[in-house]
Amino acid sequence: MCGVLGLLLNDSGHDAASEICEGLSLLQHRGQDACGIVTCGHKGRFYQCKANGMVRDVFDDVSISRLKGEMGIGHVRYPTAGSSNHAEAQPFYVNSPYGIVLAHNGNLIHSDSLLHFMDAVAHRHINTSSDSELLLNIFANNLQQTGKFRINEDDIFTAIGELMKQSNGAYACVAMLAGFGIIAFRDPNGIRPIGMASRKNSSERRDYIIASESIVADAGGFSDWEDVKPGEAVIITRTGVSRKRVGEPAIFAPDIFEYVYFARPDSVLDGVSVYRSRMAMGDALAEEVRKVLATKGLTVDVVIPVPDTSRVAALNLAQRLQLPYREGFIKNRYVGRTFIMPGQQMRTKNVRKKLNAMALEFSGKNVLLVDDSIVRGTTSKEIIQMAKDVGARKVIVASCAPPIRRSHSNVYGIDMPSRTELVAYGRTTEEIAEAIGADLVIFQTLPDLITSVRQLNPSIETFDCSVFTGEYVTGGVDEAYLTHIESLRADHVKNKLVEGRLEAKESKEVAFRGGAPVISSGGPTNRADDSVGLHNTWHTLHSPPRIHYGAPATSE
Repeated sequence: MCGVLGLLLNDSGHDAASEICEGLSLLQHRGQDACGIVTCGHKGRFYQCKANGMVRDVFDDVSISRLKGEMGIGHVRYPTAGSSNHAEAQPFYVNSPYGIVLAHNGNLIHSDSLLHFMDAVAHRHINTSSDSELLLNIFANNLQQTGKFRINEDDIFTAIGELMKQSNGAYACVAMLAGFGIIAFRDPNGIRPIGMASRKNSSERRDYIIASESIVADAGGFSDWEDVKPGEAVIITRTGVSRKRVGEPAIFAPDIFEYVYFARPDSVLDGVSVYRSRMAMGDALAEEVRKVLATKGLTVDVVIPVPDTSRVAALNLAQRLQLPYREGFIKNRYVGRTFIMPGQQMRTKNVRKKLNAMALEFSGKNVLLVDDSIVRGTTSKEIIQMAKDVGARKVIVASCAPPIRRSHSNVYGIDMPSRTELVAYGRTTEEIAEAIGADLVIFQTLPDLITSVRQLNPSIETFDCSVFTGEYVTGGVDEAYLTHIESLRADHVKNKLVEGRLEAKESKEVAFRGGAPVISSGGPTNRADDSVGLHNTWHTLHSPPRIHYGAPATSE
Protein backbone atom coordinates (compact mmCIF):
# COMPACT_ATOMS: atom_id res chain seq x y z
CA MET A 1 0.00 0.00 0.00
CA CYS A 2 2.02 2.89 -1.33
CA GLY A 3 0.98 6.39 -2.34
CA VAL A 4 1.51 7.87 -5.81
CA LEU A 5 1.16 11.40 -7.09
CA GLY A 6 1.63 13.25 -10.38
CA LEU A 7 1.36 16.99 -11.04
CA LEU A 8 1.41 19.09 -14.21
CA LEU A 9 1.38 22.87 -13.85
CA ASN A 10 0.29 24.74 -16.94
CA ASP A 11 1.93 27.96 -15.80
CA SER A 12 5.51 28.55 -16.91
CA GLY A 13 7.95 29.62 -14.23
CA HIS A 14 6.36 27.63 -11.40
CA ASP A 15 8.13 24.50 -10.20
CA ALA A 16 5.96 21.54 -9.21
CA ALA A 17 8.24 20.05 -6.53
CA SER A 18 6.99 21.95 -3.48
CA GLU A 19 3.38 21.07 -4.22
CA ILE A 20 4.27 17.43 -4.88
CA CYS A 21 6.08 17.33 -1.52
CA GLU A 22 3.01 18.74 0.25
CA GLY A 23 0.85 16.15 -1.51
CA LEU A 24 3.15 13.31 -0.46
CA SER A 25 2.90 14.44 3.16
CA LEU A 26 -0.88 13.99 2.86
CA LEU A 27 -0.27 10.44 1.61
CA GLN A 28 2.31 9.64 4.31
CA HIS A 29 -0.16 7.28 6.02
CA ARG A 30 0.18 5.00 2.96
CA GLY A 31 3.92 4.44 3.39
CA GLN A 32 6.68 5.51 5.77
CA ASP A 33 9.63 3.45 4.55
CA ALA A 34 10.87 5.67 1.71
CA CYS A 35 9.79 8.52 -0.55
CA GLY A 36 10.91 10.27 -3.70
CA ILE A 37 10.18 12.94 -6.29
CA VAL A 38 11.30 13.25 -9.93
CA THR A 39 10.54 16.42 -11.87
CA CYS A 40 10.99 17.29 -15.53
CA GLY A 41 12.52 20.63 -16.44
CA HIS A 42 13.94 22.46 -19.45
CA LYS A 43 14.57 20.33 -22.55
CA GLY A 44 13.14 17.26 -20.82
CA ARG A 45 15.82 16.98 -18.13
CA PHE A 46 14.83 14.95 -15.04
CA TYR A 47 15.71 16.00 -11.49
CA GLN A 48 15.51 13.46 -8.68
CA CYS A 49 15.53 13.26 -4.90
CA LYS A 50 14.61 10.01 -3.14
CA ALA A 51 15.73 8.06 -0.08
CA ASN A 52 14.60 5.92 2.83
CA GLY A 53 12.65 7.91 5.39
CA MET A 54 9.53 10.00 5.79
CA VAL A 55 8.69 13.02 3.65
CA ARG A 56 9.71 15.50 6.35
CA ASP A 57 13.13 13.81 6.68
CA VAL A 58 14.00 13.45 3.00
CA PHE A 59 12.86 16.84 1.70
CA ASP A 60 13.81 20.32 2.87
CA ASP A 61 13.85 23.74 1.24
CA VAL A 62 17.22 23.16 -0.40
CA SER A 63 16.37 19.77 -1.89
CA ILE A 64 13.02 21.06 -3.13
CA SER A 65 14.67 24.07 -4.78
CA ARG A 66 16.88 21.76 -6.83
CA LEU A 67 13.93 19.88 -8.31
CA LYS A 68 13.26 22.02 -11.37
CA GLY A 69 10.32 21.78 -13.72
CA GLU A 70 6.59 22.31 -14.05
CA MET A 71 5.66 18.64 -13.91
CA GLY A 72 6.71 15.71 -11.80
CA ILE A 73 5.70 12.55 -9.98
CA GLY A 74 6.17 11.40 -6.39
CA HIS A 75 5.88 8.27 -4.25
CA VAL A 76 5.70 7.16 -0.61
CA ARG A 77 6.72 3.54 -0.10
CA TYR A 78 5.42 0.80 2.14
CA PRO A 79 7.35 -2.44 1.51
CA THR A 80 5.36 -5.65 1.14
CA ALA A 81 8.11 -8.08 0.16
CA GLY A 82 10.58 -7.46 2.96
CA SER A 83 13.17 -5.27 1.27
CA SER A 84 13.91 -1.81 2.58
CA ASN A 85 16.93 -1.18 0.36
CA HIS A 86 17.49 2.45 -0.58
CA ALA A 87 17.61 1.39 -4.24
CA GLU A 88 13.93 0.46 -4.09
CA ALA A 89 12.81 3.99 -3.26
CA GLN A 90 10.64 5.28 -6.09
CA PRO A 91 10.08 6.70 -8.69
CA PHE A 92 12.17 4.50 -11.01
CA TYR A 93 13.83 5.76 -14.19
CA VAL A 94 14.88 4.38 -17.59
CA ASN A 95 16.58 6.50 -20.21
CA SER A 96 15.45 4.44 -23.21
CA PRO A 97 13.21 5.03 -24.97
CA TYR A 98 12.45 8.72 -24.61
CA GLY A 99 13.21 8.98 -20.89
CA ILE A 100 10.53 7.57 -18.56
CA VAL A 101 9.95 7.59 -14.80
CA LEU A 102 7.25 5.60 -13.02
CA ALA A 103 5.80 5.16 -9.52
CA HIS A 104 3.49 2.30 -8.62
CA ASN A 105 1.13 1.12 -5.88
CA GLY A 106 0.24 -2.57 -5.81
CA ASN A 107 1.78 -5.96 -6.42
CA LEU A 108 2.22 -8.21 -9.45
CA ILE A 109 1.51 -11.95 -9.40
CA HIS A 110 4.01 -14.47 -10.80
CA SER A 111 6.51 -11.85 -11.88
CA ASP A 112 9.20 -14.51 -12.46
CA SER A 113 8.04 -15.12 -16.03
CA LEU A 114 8.13 -11.38 -16.73
CA LEU A 115 11.64 -11.14 -15.31
CA HIS A 116 12.72 -13.95 -17.61
CA PHE A 117 11.14 -12.16 -20.58
CA MET A 118 12.96 -8.95 -19.68
CA ASP A 119 16.26 -10.80 -19.57
CA ALA A 120 15.98 -13.29 -22.43
CA VAL A 121 13.85 -11.36 -24.95
CA ALA A 122 13.79 -7.66 -24.14
CA HIS A 123 17.41 -7.64 -22.87
CA ARG A 124 16.57 -5.18 -20.12
CA HIS A 125 18.31 -5.30 -16.76
CA ILE A 126 16.10 -5.20 -13.67
CA ASN A 127 18.22 -3.86 -10.82
CA THR A 128 15.89 -4.43 -7.85
CA SER A 129 13.21 -6.83 -6.63
CA SER A 130 10.53 -4.15 -7.03
CA ASP A 131 7.51 -4.81 -9.24
CA SER A 132 7.52 -1.10 -10.00
CA GLU A 133 10.83 -1.28 -11.84
CA LEU A 134 9.53 -4.31 -13.71
CA LEU A 135 6.35 -2.50 -14.78
CA LEU A 136 8.42 0.48 -15.91
CA ASN A 137 10.60 -1.72 -18.11
CA ILE A 138 7.62 -3.56 -19.58
CA PHE A 139 6.10 -0.20 -20.50
CA ALA A 140 9.41 1.05 -21.91
CA ASN A 141 9.95 -2.10 -23.95
CA ASN A 142 6.46 -1.83 -25.43
CA LEU A 143 7.13 1.78 -26.44
CA GLN A 144 10.46 0.70 -27.91
CA GLN A 145 8.64 -1.59 -30.31
CA THR A 146 7.22 1.42 -32.16
CA GLY A 147 10.69 2.20 -33.48
CA LYS A 148 9.66 5.86 -33.76
CA PHE A 149 11.80 8.93 -33.24
CA ARG A 150 8.80 10.60 -31.61
CA ILE A 151 5.68 8.84 -30.30
CA ASN A 152 2.08 10.02 -30.03
CA GLU A 153 -0.75 9.33 -27.60
CA ASP A 154 -2.03 6.34 -29.57
CA ASP A 155 1.40 4.72 -29.20
CA ILE A 156 1.26 5.22 -25.43
CA PHE A 157 -2.24 3.79 -25.16
CA THR A 158 -1.16 0.77 -27.20
CA ALA A 159 1.92 0.22 -25.02
CA ILE A 160 -0.15 0.34 -21.81
CA GLY A 161 -2.76 -1.99 -23.32
CA GLU A 162 -0.02 -4.51 -24.05
CA LEU A 163 1.33 -4.08 -20.52
CA MET A 164 -2.08 -5.00 -19.14
CA LYS A 165 -2.10 -8.17 -21.24
CA GLN A 166 1.37 -9.10 -20.00
CA SER A 167 0.92 -8.26 -16.31
CA ASN A 168 -1.34 -9.85 -13.71
CA GLY A 169 -2.07 -8.36 -10.31
CA ALA A 170 -2.90 -5.00 -8.78
CA TYR A 171 -1.35 -1.76 -9.94
CA ALA A 172 -2.16 1.93 -9.90
CA CYS A 173 0.64 3.75 -11.69
CA VAL A 174 1.69 7.28 -12.49
CA ALA A 175 4.43 7.84 -15.08
CA MET A 176 6.12 10.75 -16.83
CA LEU A 177 7.66 10.97 -20.30
CA ALA A 178 10.45 13.52 -20.63
CA GLY A 179 9.10 16.72 -22.16
CA PHE A 180 5.76 15.08 -23.01
CA GLY A 181 3.43 14.79 -20.02
CA ILE A 182 2.22 12.66 -17.14
CA ILE A 183 0.35 9.36 -17.42
CA ALA A 184 -1.88 7.33 -15.11
CA PHE A 185 -3.22 3.80 -15.51
CA ARG A 186 -5.02 1.27 -13.33
CA ASP A 187 -5.28 -2.51 -13.45
CA PRO A 188 -8.41 -3.99 -15.13
CA ASN A 189 -9.89 -5.01 -11.76
CA GLY A 190 -9.35 -1.57 -10.20
CA ILE A 191 -7.97 -3.10 -7.01
CA ARG A 192 -5.72 -0.17 -6.07
CA PRO A 193 -7.14 3.38 -6.05
CA ILE A 194 -6.06 6.31 -8.22
CA GLY A 195 -7.83 9.40 -9.53
CA MET A 196 -7.34 12.84 -11.04
CA ALA A 197 -8.56 16.43 -10.76
CA SER A 198 -7.90 19.88 -12.21
CA ARG A 199 -7.95 23.57 -11.27
CA LYS A 200 -7.75 26.89 -13.07
CA ASN A 201 -4.47 28.71 -12.48
CA SER A 202 -3.56 32.40 -12.57
CA SER A 203 -3.01 32.21 -16.33
CA GLU A 204 -6.55 30.92 -16.84
CA ARG A 205 -5.12 27.55 -17.87
CA ARG A 206 -5.68 24.23 -16.14
CA ASP A 207 -3.31 22.43 -13.80
CA TYR A 208 -3.77 18.68 -13.32
CA ILE A 209 -3.10 16.33 -10.44
CA ILE A 210 -3.11 12.52 -10.19
CA ALA A 211 -3.12 10.88 -6.73
CA SER A 212 -3.94 7.74 -4.80
CA GLU A 213 -6.54 9.59 -2.72
CA SER A 214 -8.83 12.57 -3.30
CA ILE A 215 -7.62 14.39 -0.18
CA VAL A 216 -4.50 15.51 -2.09
CA ALA A 217 -6.65 17.21 -4.72
CA ASP A 218 -8.91 18.81 -2.10
CA ALA A 219 -5.98 20.28 -0.17
CA GLY A 220 -4.40 21.65 -3.35
CA GLY A 221 -7.53 23.48 -4.46
CA PHE A 222 -8.30 21.05 -7.29
CA SER A 223 -11.86 20.13 -8.17
CA ASP A 224 -13.85 17.69 -10.32
CA TRP A 225 -12.15 14.61 -8.86
CA GLU A 226 -12.59 11.54 -11.06
CA ASP A 227 -11.39 8.02 -10.41
CA VAL A 228 -9.30 6.42 -13.11
CA LYS A 229 -11.51 3.58 -14.29
CA PRO A 230 -10.38 -0.05 -14.17
CA GLY A 231 -8.24 -0.82 -17.23
CA GLU A 232 -8.11 2.86 -18.18
CA ALA A 233 -5.09 4.96 -19.15
CA VAL A 234 -4.99 8.75 -18.88
CA ILE A 235 -2.48 10.99 -20.67
CA ILE A 236 -2.14 14.59 -19.51
CA THR A 237 -0.15 17.15 -21.49
CA ARG A 238 -0.14 20.94 -21.56
CA THR A 239 -2.67 20.82 -24.38
CA GLY A 240 -5.25 18.63 -22.65
CA VAL A 241 -6.33 15.24 -21.33
CA SER A 242 -6.85 11.99 -23.26
CA ARG A 243 -8.50 8.94 -21.70
CA LYS A 244 -8.98 5.46 -23.07
CA ARG A 245 -10.01 2.04 -21.76
CA VAL A 246 -7.07 -0.12 -22.89
CA GLY A 247 -7.49 -3.19 -20.65
CA GLU A 248 -9.74 -6.15 -21.26
CA PRO A 249 -13.08 -5.96 -19.37
CA ALA A 250 -12.83 -7.58 -15.93
CA ILE A 251 -14.64 -7.70 -12.59
CA PHE A 252 -14.34 -4.36 -10.79
CA ALA A 253 -13.19 -5.23 -7.27
CA PRO A 254 -11.57 -2.44 -5.21
CA ASP A 255 -9.77 -3.56 -2.07
CA ILE A 256 -12.08 -3.37 0.94
CA PHE A 257 -9.14 -2.80 3.31
CA GLU A 258 -8.80 0.71 1.84
CA TYR A 259 -12.05 1.59 3.60
CA VAL A 260 -11.35 -0.37 6.77
CA TYR A 261 -7.88 0.95 7.48
CA PHE A 262 -5.57 2.40 4.86
CA ALA A 263 -7.28 5.42 3.32
CA ARG A 264 -7.76 8.71 5.12
CA PRO A 265 -11.33 9.26 6.33
CA ASP A 266 -11.57 12.52 4.39
CA SER A 267 -10.90 10.79 1.06
CA VAL A 268 -13.45 9.56 -1.45
CA LEU A 269 -12.46 6.39 -3.31
CA ASP A 270 -14.49 5.09 -6.26
CA GLY A 271 -17.44 7.24 -5.28
CA VAL A 272 -17.43 6.04 -1.66
CA SER A 273 -16.71 8.41 1.22
CA VAL A 274 -14.27 6.59 3.49
CA TYR A 275 -15.71 8.52 6.44
CA ARG A 276 -19.30 7.51 5.73
CA SER A 277 -18.29 3.89 5.12
CA ARG A 278 -16.70 3.77 8.57
CA MET A 279 -19.82 5.30 10.08
CA ALA A 280 -21.80 2.48 8.47
CA MET A 281 -19.30 -0.08 9.79
CA GLY A 282 -19.90 1.26 13.30
CA ASP A 283 -23.67 1.00 12.91
CA ALA A 284 -23.47 -2.58 11.67
CA LEU A 285 -20.95 -3.58 14.33
CA ALA A 286 -23.22 -2.10 17.02
CA GLU A 287 -25.95 -4.58 16.15
CA GLU A 288 -23.49 -7.47 16.30
CA VAL A 289 -22.19 -6.24 19.67
CA ARG A 290 -25.75 -5.86 21.01
CA LYS A 291 -26.56 -9.43 20.03
CA VAL A 292 -23.37 -10.97 21.47
CA LEU A 293 -23.52 -9.03 24.75
CA ALA A 294 -27.11 -10.13 25.27
CA THR A 295 -26.12 -13.75 24.67
CA LYS A 296 -23.19 -13.51 27.12
CA GLY A 297 -25.14 -11.52 29.71
CA LEU A 298 -22.54 -8.75 29.77
CA THR A 299 -22.87 -4.97 30.02
CA VAL A 300 -20.51 -2.20 28.90
CA ASP A 301 -19.83 1.09 30.71
CA VAL A 302 -17.88 2.96 28.04
CA VAL A 303 -16.80 2.73 24.38
CA ILE A 304 -13.18 3.66 23.64
CA PRO A 305 -11.59 3.66 20.17
CA VAL A 306 -8.07 2.49 19.39
CA PRO A 307 -6.71 5.61 17.64
CA ASP A 308 -6.92 6.72 14.93
CA THR A 309 -8.68 4.70 12.24
CA SER A 310 -11.46 3.26 14.40
CA ARG A 311 -12.67 6.57 15.87
CA VAL A 312 -15.45 7.13 13.35
CA ALA A 313 -16.84 3.62 13.69
CA ALA A 314 -16.54 3.68 17.48
CA LEU A 315 -18.49 6.94 17.76
CA ASN A 316 -21.36 5.61 15.64
CA LEU A 317 -21.35 2.34 17.56
CA ALA A 318 -21.59 4.19 20.88
CA GLN A 319 -24.44 6.36 19.62
CA ARG A 320 -26.35 3.36 18.31
CA LEU A 321 -25.95 1.51 21.62
CA GLN A 322 -26.55 4.69 23.66
CA LEU A 323 -23.27 4.27 25.52
CA PRO A 324 -20.73 6.92 26.56
CA TYR A 325 -17.92 7.48 24.04
CA ARG A 326 -14.55 8.44 25.53
CA GLU A 327 -11.01 9.01 24.29
CA GLY A 328 -9.16 6.70 26.66
CA PHE A 329 -5.91 6.50 24.71
CA ILE A 330 -3.79 9.58 24.06
CA LYS A 331 -1.67 9.24 20.95
CA ASN A 332 1.86 10.44 20.38
CA ARG A 333 1.55 11.77 16.84
CA TYR A 334 5.27 11.56 16.22
CA VAL A 335 5.29 7.78 16.05
CA GLY A 336 4.32 6.20 12.72
CA ARG A 337 1.52 3.75 11.94
CA THR A 338 2.43 0.47 13.60
CA PHE A 339 0.74 -1.83 11.06
CA ILE A 340 3.00 -0.65 8.24
CA MET A 341 6.23 -0.85 10.23
CA PRO A 342 8.64 -3.54 8.97
CA GLY A 343 8.83 -6.33 11.54
CA GLN A 344 6.70 -7.32 14.52
CA GLN A 345 9.40 -6.48 17.04
CA MET A 346 9.40 -2.85 15.89
CA ARG A 347 5.59 -2.71 15.83
CA THR A 348 5.22 -4.04 19.39
CA LYS A 349 8.01 -1.80 20.71
CA ASN A 350 6.26 1.28 19.32
CA VAL A 351 2.76 0.56 20.70
CA ARG A 352 3.51 1.88 24.20
CA LYS A 353 5.47 4.78 22.73
CA LYS A 354 2.50 5.57 20.51
CA LEU A 355 -0.37 5.28 23.04
CA ASN A 356 -0.91 6.16 26.69
CA ALA A 357 -3.96 4.87 28.57
CA MET A 358 -5.76 7.33 30.90
CA ALA A 359 -6.77 5.61 34.13
CA LEU A 360 -9.66 8.06 34.53
CA GLU A 361 -11.54 6.40 31.64
CA PHE A 362 -10.65 2.78 32.42
CA SER A 363 -10.53 2.30 36.19
CA GLY A 364 -13.28 0.02 37.49
CA LYS A 365 -15.18 -0.09 34.18
CA ASN A 366 -16.26 -2.69 31.65
CA VAL A 367 -14.63 -1.22 28.55
CA LEU A 368 -15.52 -1.88 24.93
CA LEU A 369 -12.45 -1.20 22.77
CA VAL A 370 -13.22 -0.68 19.08
CA ASP A 371 -10.43 -1.40 16.57
CA ASP A 372 -10.42 -1.45 12.77
CA SER A 373 -9.08 -5.01 12.60
CA ILE A 374 -7.17 -7.68 14.50
CA VAL A 375 -4.49 -9.23 12.33
CA ARG A 376 -1.37 -10.32 14.18
CA GLY A 377 -2.85 -9.79 17.62
CA THR A 378 0.35 -8.75 19.35
CA THR A 379 -0.49 -5.05 19.08
CA SER A 380 -4.01 -5.75 20.39
CA LYS A 381 -2.52 -7.72 23.26
CA GLU A 382 -0.33 -4.76 24.27
CA ILE A 383 -3.27 -2.35 24.13
CA ILE A 384 -5.53 -4.63 26.19
CA GLN A 385 -2.80 -5.04 28.81
CA MET A 386 -2.41 -1.26 28.96
CA ALA A 387 -6.14 -0.96 29.68
CA LYS A 388 -5.94 -3.56 32.44
CA ASP A 389 -2.83 -1.98 33.92
CA VAL A 390 -4.79 1.22 34.59
CA GLY A 391 -7.69 -0.61 36.24
CA ALA A 392 -10.17 -1.79 33.61
CA ARG A 393 -12.46 -4.42 35.15
CA LYS A 394 -13.26 -6.15 31.85
CA VAL A 395 -11.93 -5.46 28.35
CA ILE A 396 -14.14 -6.41 25.41
CA VAL A 397 -12.77 -5.86 21.90
CA ALA A 398 -14.92 -5.21 18.83
CA SER A 399 -13.31 -5.38 15.40
CA CYS A 400 -14.68 -3.57 12.32
CA ALA A 401 -13.24 -6.33 10.13
CA PRO A 402 -13.86 -10.10 10.27
CA PRO A 403 -11.18 -12.45 11.61
CA ILE A 404 -8.53 -13.59 9.12
CA ARG A 405 -8.70 -17.29 9.90
CA ARG A 406 -7.75 -18.82 6.56
CA SER A 407 -4.34 -19.31 5.02
CA HIS A 408 -4.94 -16.69 2.34
CA SER A 409 -2.35 -13.96 1.96
CA ASN A 410 -3.10 -10.63 0.39
CA VAL A 411 -1.20 -10.74 -2.90
CA TYR A 412 -2.25 -7.29 -4.12
CA GLY A 413 -0.02 -5.05 -2.05
CA ILE A 414 -1.01 -5.33 1.64
CA ASP A 415 1.71 -6.70 3.91
CA MET A 416 -0.30 -9.42 5.63
CA PRO A 417 1.79 -11.73 7.82
CA SER A 418 2.33 -15.42 7.23
CA ARG A 419 -0.46 -17.74 8.39
CA THR A 420 1.46 -18.74 11.53
CA GLU A 421 1.58 -15.06 12.53
CA LEU A 422 -2.19 -14.51 12.17
CA VAL A 423 -3.81 -14.58 15.60
CA ALA A 424 -7.09 -15.96 14.20
CA TYR A 425 -5.49 -18.72 12.13
CA GLY A 426 -6.69 -22.07 13.48
CA ARG A 427 -8.39 -20.46 16.49
CA THR A 428 -12.00 -20.01 17.56
CA THR A 429 -13.24 -16.60 18.67
CA GLU A 430 -12.88 -17.66 22.31
CA GLU A 431 -9.30 -18.78 21.70
CA ILE A 432 -8.49 -15.46 20.00
CA ALA A 433 -9.77 -13.61 23.07
CA GLU A 434 -7.59 -15.76 25.30
CA ALA A 435 -4.53 -15.22 23.05
CA ILE A 436 -4.77 -11.43 23.21
CA GLY A 437 -5.89 -11.24 26.84
CA ALA A 438 -9.41 -9.93 26.20
CA ASP A 439 -12.48 -11.01 28.14
CA LEU A 440 -14.46 -11.16 24.88
CA VAL A 441 -13.84 -10.49 21.19
CA ILE A 442 -16.60 -9.54 18.74
CA PHE A 443 -15.99 -9.45 14.99
CA GLN A 444 -17.89 -7.71 12.22
CA THR A 445 -19.35 -10.20 9.75
CA LEU A 446 -18.08 -10.09 6.18
CA PRO A 447 -21.55 -9.50 4.66
CA ASP A 448 -22.07 -6.54 7.02
CA LEU A 449 -18.65 -5.12 6.13
CA ILE A 450 -19.34 -5.35 2.40
CA THR A 451 -22.81 -3.83 2.80
CA SER A 452 -21.37 -0.94 4.84
CA VAL A 453 -19.24 0.12 1.89
CA ARG A 454 -21.35 -0.95 -1.06
CA GLN A 455 -24.49 0.87 0.09
CA LEU A 456 -22.66 4.14 -0.66
CA ASN A 457 -22.03 3.11 -4.27
CA PRO A 458 -24.25 0.20 -5.39
CA SER A 459 -22.53 0.14 -8.80
CA ILE A 460 -19.60 -1.63 -7.12
CA GLU A 461 -20.85 -5.20 -7.26
CA THR A 462 -17.95 -6.83 -5.42
CA PHE A 463 -14.80 -6.05 -3.46
CA ASP A 464 -11.45 -7.76 -3.12
CA CYS A 465 -11.89 -9.66 0.15
CA SER A 466 -9.34 -12.35 -0.68
CA VAL A 467 -7.76 -12.42 2.80
CA PHE A 468 -11.14 -13.48 4.18
CA THR A 469 -12.42 -15.68 1.36
CA GLY A 470 -9.40 -16.92 -0.62
CA GLU A 471 -11.09 -15.75 -3.83
CA TYR A 472 -8.60 -13.85 -6.00
CA VAL A 473 -10.27 -11.80 -8.72
CA THR A 474 -7.22 -11.83 -10.98
CA GLY A 475 -6.80 -15.62 -10.89
CA GLY A 476 -3.36 -17.20 -11.02
CA VAL A 477 -2.97 -17.69 -7.27
CA ASP A 478 -2.28 -21.20 -5.98
CA GLU A 479 -0.88 -22.73 -2.80
CA ALA A 480 2.69 -22.73 -4.12
CA TYR A 481 2.51 -19.01 -4.85
CA LEU A 482 1.00 -18.25 -1.42
CA THR A 483 3.81 -20.20 0.25
CA HIS A 484 6.34 -18.19 -1.76
CA ILE A 485 4.73 -14.90 -0.72
CA GLU A 486 4.78 -15.95 2.92
CA SER A 487 8.49 -16.73 2.75
CA LEU A 488 9.15 -13.14 1.62
CA ARG A 489 6.88 -11.46 4.16
CA ALA A 490 7.54 -13.42 7.35
CA ASP A 491 8.55 -11.15 10.21
CA HIS A 492 11.75 -13.04 10.96
CA VAL A 493 12.89 -12.30 7.40
CA LYS A 494 12.05 -8.60 7.76
CA ASN A 495 13.80 -8.35 11.10
CA LYS A 496 17.00 -9.64 9.51
CA LEU A 497 16.68 -7.09 6.70
CA VAL A 498 16.02 -4.22 9.11
CA GLU A 499 18.90 -5.27 11.36
CA GLY A 500 21.17 -5.50 8.33
CA ARG A 501 20.21 -2.02 7.22
CA LEU A 502 20.83 -0.58 10.69
CA GLU A 503 24.20 -2.31 10.93
CA ALA A 504 25.20 -0.93 7.54
CA LYS A 505 24.12 2.56 8.61
CA GLU A 506 26.07 2.30 11.87
CA SER A 507 29.21 1.13 10.07
CA LYS A 508 29.01 4.12 7.70
CA GLU A 509 28.56 6.54 10.61
CA VAL A 510 31.53 5.05 12.46
CA ALA A 511 33.71 5.38 9.36
CA PHE A 512 32.68 9.00 8.85
CA ARG A 513 33.21 9.93 12.51
CA GLY A 514 36.69 8.43 12.27
CA GLY A 515 37.62 11.02 9.66
CA ALA A 516 37.94 8.64 6.71
CA PRO A 517 35.74 8.97 3.62
CA VAL A 518 33.07 6.32 3.19
CA ILE A 519 33.54 3.72 0.48
CA SER A 520 30.20 3.07 -1.21
CA SER A 521 29.57 -0.43 -2.45
CA GLY A 522 26.40 -1.32 -4.26
CA GLY A 523 26.93 -5.06 -4.35
CA PRO A 524 29.42 -7.89 -4.65
CA THR A 525 30.13 -7.36 -8.35
CA ASN A 526 30.51 -3.59 -8.60
CA ARG A 527 31.25 -0.52 -6.57
CA ALA A 528 28.42 1.63 -7.83
CA ASP A 529 25.89 3.53 -5.86
CA ASP A 530 22.62 1.65 -5.39
CA SER A 531 20.50 4.48 -6.84
CA VAL A 532 20.94 3.88 -10.54
CA GLY A 533 20.02 6.21 -13.37
CA LEU A 534 19.66 9.79 -12.20
CA HIS A 535 21.72 12.13 -10.07
CA ASN A 536 20.13 11.95 -6.63
CA THR A 537 20.21 15.30 -4.83
CA TRP A 538 19.53 13.57 -1.51
CA HIS A 539 23.08 12.15 -1.58
CA THR A 540 24.50 15.60 -2.24
CA LEU A 541 22.65 17.12 0.68
CA HIS A 542 22.82 14.40 3.32
CA SER A 543 25.71 11.99 2.71
CA PRO A 544 29.33 12.23 3.81
CA PRO A 545 31.97 12.30 1.02
CA ARG A 546 32.29 9.10 -0.99
CA ILE A 547 35.02 7.45 -2.97
CA HIS A 548 34.05 5.23 -5.92
CA TYR A 549 36.50 2.72 -7.30
CA GLY A 550 36.45 1.80 -10.97
CA ALA A 551 33.90 3.36 -13.30
CA PRO A 552 31.81 6.09 -11.63
CA ALA A 553 28.15 5.34 -11.00
CA THR A 554 25.71 6.84 -13.43
CA SER A 555 23.88 8.54 -10.59
CA GLU A 556 26.87 10.52 -9.34
